[in-house]
Amino acid sequence: MIHFLPVLVLAFPPACEGFPGEIYTSTFSIVAIDTLTGELGVGVASKVLDVGYIVPWGEPGAGAVATQAQTNAMFGPLGVGLLMTGTSAQETLDSLISSDPDSSVRQLGIVDARGGSASFTGSGTIDWAGSVTGPGYAIQGNILTGPEVVQEMEDAFLSDQGPLGDRLLAALAAGDAAGGDSRGRQSAALVVYRRDGGYQGSSDLLVDIRVADARDPIGDLGRIYSKWCMWFVFPVYIDAGYPEADYALDIMEDYLASGEPDAQDLNGLAWELAIRKLHPERAVEIALMASELAPEDPNIMDTVAESYYASGDPATAVEWETKALELDPGNAFFLEQLDKFTGALDETTR
Repeated sequence: MIHFLPVLVLAFPPACEGFPGEIYTSTFSIVAIDTLTGELGVGVASKVLDVGYIVPWGEPGAGAVATQAQTNAMFGPLGVGLLMTGTSAQETLDSLISSDPDSSVRQLGIVDARGGSASFTGSGTIDWAGSVTGPGYAIQGNILTGPEVVQEMEDAFLSDQGPLGDRLLAALAAGDAAGGDSRGRQSAALVVYRRDGGYQGSSDLLVDIRVADARDPIGDLGRIYSKWCMWFVFPVYIDAGYPEADYALDIMEDYLASGEPDAQDLNGLAWELAIRKLHPERAVEIALMASELAPEDPNIMDTVAESYYASGDPATAVEWETKALELDPGNAFFLEQLDKFTGALDETTR
């Protein structure tokens, strides 16, 4: 979570003097908001090391920023600080650019919490450079193969009907397929901000994936994102109501259809369903799939037991928990689970 005091007066030293080691991020990026869920995000790719370390900034309830080209890194925190005061995307952009003597070599995209968007491409950026904006999104790039990169990104973003992370990834993939950075590929990042959306509510980073150095960074980003959604996004969405609960079920089905099941992934998915007593029959099915892949794993046996318990079958739950305890007899949690299932079974036989 980023916290800033409001900053209204901005001053920047000249780029060459004030920012030694400045990196030119030949980059294509998208900054966007989902006004239905309140999520904000940035997707970015570049022929530079770890572009995710440089370009994306955001704060839920305020807005998000992508700062690139001959990057002024301070545009990130200062831009977010202005957005937190309620300043619009366009006003924030105008303030940042007017205060920077080297704005001609900058590129900047901003969205605010109300869905406003703005983008700037300095006259000194390297061709092809430009942008496209619309309600809730700003897409920009420099040193690209041509304008078709941002055009294809816009089309992909607008045509995808899934959660914000899916739409940002679709835009990046479309930009890459259209030519992307004319120098090649090296890094990519996908960041989605959601209030308390981080692991166990510990941060506002619902998605934070940064591929620092790879031959196919957007391909790697998509592969990691699929797993990330199942482990970290699914638990947030399943409890959030409409439309996120529907997205959660899509995440589950997409993973199951991927053809690359992993025992621990399946175990985590079944557990999340079982403890909520949500689609318990499906939880049993998935837990059994996990057990087939790792038949001697007592933790998976416990998940199978929890799934049967959720489905209203405490007798089978007792059987599976007993198996888990045979492999790990001193496990206090398993003993508590067995007591719970045995108590439920006693209730059903009275």
